[in-house]
Amino acid sequence: MTQRLVRRTEALHNRRIQTSSQDTMLKKTMTPELLELVAERFKALGEPARLAILNSLRRGEATVSELVEDTGMGQANVSKHLQLLYTLRFVARRKEGLFVYYSLADDSVFQLCDVMCGRIAQDSRERGRIVAGR
Repeated sequence: MTQRLVRRTEALHNRRIQTSSQDTMLKKTMTPELLELVAERFKALGEPARLAILNSLRRGEATVSELVEDTGMGQANVSKHLQLLYTLRFVARRKEGLFVYYSLADDSVFQLCDVMCGRIAQDSRERGRIVAGR
């Protein structure tokens, strides 16, 4: 299963690298203000707990209680991370009665994860060849 996941991730990674939107972004000069905004978002994704919450929301919207159960984190911790993810527009929320339901604002965050997973898989293969003396 791991090998299949690595191959699938690599295929997604390779397809996405060739998209015109990425080519456009590579050609843009990033202003200091834009660099700050991008860094702020990458910093938010640098926390494994936030990635776990986003990964749980991949299955669909959920309440804080459901996310607590799914991630194994405490309620205060999940709420704190959700607030930041909401502020940075990674997640959306809607209120229904006494409950607040969270969902992914869009799936673009997983494009970033797929790129990184592809890179990790490539690095692992290269290290394996070095260790094996190939």
